[in-house]
Amino acid sequence: MRFRIKLEIDKVAYGNILPINYQYEQSAVIYKLLSSGNEEYATWLHENGFMLGAKKNFKLFCYSPFKIDKRNRKQIGDRLLILADTIEWQISFLPERSTEEFIKGVFSNQTFCIGDTKSRVQMRIRSIEAMPEPEFKETMEYSMMSPLFIKLRKEGERDKYLSPLDDGSEKVLNYSILDKYHSFYGKPYENVEDVCEFELLSEPVKKMRTIKVGTPQESRIIGYNCKLRITAPVKLHRIMYYAGLGSECSQGFGCLEIMQEHKNK
Repeated sequence: MRFRIKLEIDKVAYGNILPINYQYEQSAVIYKLLSSGNEEYATWLHENGFMLGAKKNFKLFCYSPFKIDKRNRKQIGDRLLILADTIEWQISFLPERSTEEFIKGVFSNQTFCIGDTKSRVQMRIRSIEAMPEPEFKETMEYSMMSPLFIKLRKEGERDKYLSPLDDGSEKVLNYSILDKYHSFYGKPYENVEDVCEFELLSEPVKKMRTIKVGTPQESRIIGYNCKLRITAPVKLHRIMYYAGLGSECSQGFGCLEIMQEHKNK
């Protein structure tokens, strides 16, 4: 289930300047809000088939960057000046049972801060609404709302970051989709030969993102913005749309948006 959240910027509290790299802090806010109702969170996970002991490792969600109209933002070095009074944020969760009631319950009217030691912004959730389920078909066209991160892991070697143009990238993407399927349904996908086929509709644009800024774990990640045509079974499209495509989706990568041109077909 995907939600559209309208955020009100409290410019008086701390100002209206964000660090450019804020996606990791978005993830921290989501986890904090989810776990604020500990008993409800545990019940929600249990109802959707997750073991209670796994709640700290729940990663079947993705989210967009803050959607700010170009006229209402200005980049100044590594900072982002927000001129708008309200902005939008989309968050997707793969679990289905009781999700709308639970998410609205723990997110509604909450206030939180996003930023680092240099600058931060206080935001209040003005409204939250569940977005309608898309009409998934075997072939869908998507654009990346947040960069696509493709990480190749080999035992005994350093992780390698792949471009969507690189050989092996499709295999890595398929593996991550099937891994999410296994995590959600508690069993392997029944037909591993039903692999997803990916066709680039635009030239990938490299995006460097820094996560855990100012900590010993600070690291830089290379992702790519692009448009894709994906052919896959409908149930795998749902996995990609609600849990993200590629790696580190619960850290601000891989959030898909259905292209408007495709919706009008």
